[in-house]
Amino acid sequence: LPIPRLFVSSGGGAWVLSTCPHMGTQYRAEPHIRILVEGSYRIAYLLRPDGNIDVLGVIHGALPIERYVP
Repeated sequence: LPIPRLFVSSGGGAWVLSTCPHMGTQYRAEPHIRILVEGSYRIAYLLRPDGNIDVLGVIHGALPIERYVP
């Protein structure tokens, strides 16, 4: 599922991410890497100091996230 399509077709999780970037769960001991669960997918993103985000990947929940996110 392409990232733009996931954002458009999502129930609002990705939209909320753009307005509330701290909503995702902190990933391990990395305070700037967060995970937001949206349906069967996990959106891994980097929270930048200026409040913007960089999407690191969209990973299906059945896959090991450690393989795709450092």
